[in-house]
Formats: sequence, C-alpha cells, structure tokens
Amino acid sequence: MSILHRFLLVFLFSICVLPLFSSDLQSKLEALPGVVYVEELKTTDFFNEKFLILFEQYLDPSVPEAGKFRQRVFLSHKSYDAPMVFITEGYSADYAESERYVNELSRIIDANQICVEHRYFSQSAPAEIDWSYLTTSLAAGDHHNILVNLKSIYPKKWVSTGISKGGQTCLLYQMYYPNDVDATVAYVAPVATALEDGRHEPFINSISTRKDQKKINNFQKEVLKRRATIFPMFEQYVQLSKLSFRVPIEEVYDYCVLEYSFAFWQWIGNTDKIPSKKEADSKIFQHLITVSGPDYFSIEGSASTKPFFYQAAKELGYYGYQTNHLEDLLKITTSKNYFQKIFLGKDLKVDFYSQTSIDLQSFLKTKANNTILIYGEFDPWTAAAPEVSENNGVIKIVKPSGTHATRIMSLPENDKDMVVQLLTSWMK
Repeated sequence: MSILHRFLLVFLFSICVLPLFSSDLQSKLEALPGVVYVEELKTTDFFNEKFLILFEQYLDPSVPEAGKFRQRVFLSHKSYDAPMVFITEGYSADYAESERYVNELSRIIDANQICVEHRYFSQSAPAEIDWSYLTTSLAAGDHHNILVNLKSIYPKKWVSTGISKGGQTCLLYQMYYPNDVDATVAYVAPVATALEDGRHEPFINSISTRKDQKKINNFQKEVLKRRATIFPMFEQYVQLSKLSFRVPIEEVYDYCVLEYSFAFWQWIGNTDKIPSKKEADSKIFQHLITVSGPDYFSIEGSASTKPFFYQAAKELGYYGYQTNHLEDLLKITTSKNYFQKIFLGKDLKVDFYSQTSIDLQSFLKTKANNTILIYGEFDPWTAAAPEVSENNGVIKIVKPSGTHATRIMSLPENDKDMVVQLLTSWMK
C-alpha cells in the first residue's frame, strides 16, 4: 500500500470516528428539556458565544391538547459565573439576532444575557392563531419555563428587564412568579386601567410650558385648516405606500392629527422642531408624516403588531384622544371606540379584563422588591406609571424632560450612579 493510500485511510477513519465540533455550552443547551433546536450565532467581543435556542412551549400547560409552539430565545454567553440579564421582550426579538446587540444592563453588571421573543410575535407563534391563549399569565409561564431550565446552567443572580410593553411584561412576570429573579428593571412601562385609560390626555396638556402646548395645538389646527392642500399629498403618500385602512382615509387624516401630540411628546419633546405657520404645505406635511404617519393606522402597518393590539384590548390597556380643541376642524364626530374600529376591526371583538392591571398595581404598591422603574417626564406613557411611593422595595425614577427613549445611561448623573450601585449590590 502506498503512503498516499495509507494517508487517505487514516483521514477517512478520523472523519468517521471523530464527532463534529460542538461547544460545551451548546451540548448543555441541546440537553435541556423542551429545547428542540440550537444554532450558534456570531457575537460581539463583549460575549464569548451566542446561540439561537428554540423552546417548545405549550399554548396552555393545563390544556395540553391545545397544542404547542416554538419560542425563540437568544442567549449571549459571557461566563457561567456571571449574572444573567433576562430580557422579556414584549414584541418580536428580531433585533436580538444582531451580533452587535448588547443590552444596557449586560454592560452595567458585566453579565450574560437572554432575550425571549414574546409568544404570538414574529417566529414565536403557533401555526393556527387562537387568541384565547394570548394572556399575560400564559406569557409569564413561558418565561418561567425558560428560566427554570436555563438556571441549571446559569446558577448566579438573575435580573429581568424590558422596555415599554417589554417593561410591562417583566413586571407581570414578577407578579406571577415573584421568586424567579433577584431584581427587575422596567423601562417606560405603563400600567393602564382601561382600553382608553383617560389619564394620558390631561397628562399631555400638563407637559412643559403653555407656550409649548400652544405650539403643538397650533400645528394640529394648521394641518386641519390646510386640509384642501395637504390632504392630496397625504392621499398620494398612502397610495405610493400601498396602505389600506378599516376606516375612510379622510378619518385617518384626522387620527394622524390626533396622534400627533402623543407621538411628539413620546419621541421628540423639543417644540423647536415644529414648523411655524409660515412654512409651506410640503414642510407641514412632511413633519406630520415624520411624527405620526398613516402607516401606524394601516392594516399593513399593524399586521406584525396585531398580537399587541389584542393584548391591549384584552388586558394591557391603551390611551384615548382629546378632540375638544379641534372639534370644528375634524371630519370625525368622536374618537371614542377608535381602537376597535381601526386596529381590531369587526372580526375581533374583545372585552377588557381590568383585574390584571388592578392586581399588578397592587403588587407593585405592596409586594414587589428589588424593582427599579424608569420613566421620562415628557413621555405620555408616564401618565400610566404605577403609584409605588408606599413600597420601599420599588424605586421609581423620572428623567427630567425625558422621552420614551429614557434609559439608565441617559439619566442625570446622581440617578444613574444610584441605579448602577443598586444593581451591582443586588447582583453580587
């Protein structure tokens, strides 16, 4: 036998008997109950490894015959001895697939991180949608199951966190499973008490100065007064964007104007950015579209967030619109019940269950512990921030002039230092 033949035999033998490379962590993940798929992903230098994990979850563990779905979980690994940041995403977790994604808390406490896509969103949905299984308690059960399994690999301290609806989600998770995590950080998380809560409208009227409020009101009025010249631009924009609606487009125009004050304070908060009355129609139109465009009210624009709209109508609540200062200029006679007409339509009728928000408010007021709530002063969602002054276990921080983009690292130095120190002490 030639040397070449012997080399080939040895090479082929080595391929047959040696297993394909798999990291120690990947093997541990694949062995967890309920895990049906694990894939290694690229990651930033902050972490050592990253994996996409699919957990098979029951739609309702108490009704096994209802079926299962696969839930996406993104795990970024730093060390088995590091704490864990547990991100309870309220929507899709597509962003967590990016190799560059590092949660703010992960950097602050030098931690591993897990991001869980919410049930019924993006790729974490059952093949057939039964809305009755989209509840806050069942979603919390998803998180509990994931945590219980992964805690066998990561036994150190855990902190749950989320932003906006994700913030609501981590607070509800803490309420349903108060012993699961060691701390909770919820960003800009409302606790609304009704589908049209009623607190947001007066809150918006109290933000900043009268001069700022007048600027916003005047811009809304200007858009309505110029309906004859701006609406054709609006209509053309809708056609080019291929948007459709459950209400007439003339009404959508009105709703964009009504939404403007909420959206402006939620994300912008600087009235210097509002065009003056002297500006051309095109500039007025462009600003309106930028702040509160019609895609938000469209069937196409809300398709990926339909599960959220169902949850808002069922348990989470939402906000209404103030119309009295614009009544003479609006086409609609009332904005009442707009949510059902625009977002749910005739086929999805939902009765609001207020007990969930009542229970959550009570829990945060009396029993929650090691919890930090972060809000922005100008963010209209702050109108529905829970009252927690009687509970020493909960700290609520409101950033002056802050918007919905308020985060720990954007807080004033004293508040930021306090939060970092607290988190560091809780995670030891």
